[in-house]
Amino acid sequence: MPIITCIEDLRILAKQRVPRMFYDYADSGSWTESTYRANEADFQHIKLRQRVAVNMENRSTRAQMIGQDVAMPVALAPTGLTGMQHADGEILAARAAEKFGVPFTLSTMSICSIEDIAASTTKPFWFQVYMMRDRDFVVRLIERARAAQCSALMLTLDLQILGQRHKDIKNGLSAPPRPTIANLINLAGKPRWCLGMLGTRRHSFGNIVGHAKGVSDLSSLSSWTAEQFDPALSWADVEWVKKLWGGKLILKGIMDPEDARLAADSGADALIVSNHGGRQLDGAPSSISALPDIVREAGSRIEVWMDGGIRSGQDVLKAVALGARGTLIGRSFLYGLGAMGEEGVTRCLEIIQKELDTTMAFCGHTRLQTVDERILLGGRQATSTLGRATGSAAHQTGLTVHEGISADE
Repeated sequence: MPIITCIEDLRILAKQRVPRMFYDYADSGSWTESTYRANEADFQHIKLRQRVAVNMENRSTRAQMIGQDVAMPVALAPTGLTGMQHADGEILAARAAEKFGVPFTLSTMSICSIEDIAASTTKPFWFQVYMMRDRDFVVRLIERARAAQCSALMLTLDLQILGQRHKDIKNGLSAPPRPTIANLINLAGKPRWCLGMLGTRRHSFGNIVGHAKGVSDLSSLSSWTAEQFDPALSWADVEWVKKLWGGKLILKGIMDPEDARLAADSGADALIVSNHGGRQLDGAPSSISALPDIVREAGSRIEVWMDGGIRSGQDVLKAVALGARGTLIGRSFLYGLGAMGEEGVTRCLEIIQKELDTTMAFCGHTRLQTVDERILLGGRQATSTLGRATGSAAHQTGLTVHEGISADE
């Protein structure tokens, strides 16, 4: 087993162990992938102020996200097809998150179902939902999340239509993989993955098959999903979901200050600055470059979080310095899951927390609640020119990609 010291080590190992179509599904963006790359690259242009002769004892990375105590301001983002990165992947990730003390968010487009996660964990988790044309199905999803005692509902707003991801189309993405010659050759080199899949009954979409009207198998699922994402989604639908759910509501996919204001007006508890991991509008700015303006617009009325491009604890600290009350990681934990299962997710969280703790100390702080833009070289002025400095550019369901499913970051 190689020595794992950073998220990049987990990514390399995951690429070796996960079938190409599922690795590419997680590690890719839409069209030219410029926004996907900018999400990560723009963090590197933000420089930190190192302080010395400061008492660094008794440090803590603990925080709160929508009133929930967390070991650090990091949650596992909803990611589709997680159970194809590793057998029973959602269950393993949820267990790792619970033990570590950070929130886990289950995607609607998961392989393991809401009920699977509830039966495998002891603490409440979060559930993510898309707005579907079949409102009765949305109602039933929310009712199932309530029955599972989910503590928050996350509504994704930026997937009314699907951004094209070239790799998914070329790979013929499906779950489970179709028995083509190319797939069989690729799977022959992934024995750990294959053995894991042979040991589980979960190979399809647990929240949909058997729950959505007229969907009983993969064939009927394909036609259903091609029609279901609702391009008519509006703020009236957000209000409808909020009333129906009645609990903590998180809105994911905000990239514009005006939309941030509307999100705050909606009465939601938190918003997530997110470009869907660069998987939707290619050419959109990075999440971290969009964060400061959104914090200024709405941060006093709603918790502002962000996702996209986080590969280290330093990235988390930079987001906190720019006003984020929380962050979410998607690809980082997927790399860990694909590389080493539950142990890999835990290792991902350990790496991020250690980097967060150490960097915070180097910047002269012992707790996150005192961190602000003053830890950044140039302070807020430096972030106001982030976009110009970088060029600021810079879930699929048993069907082919052009039939239309996505995952969050």
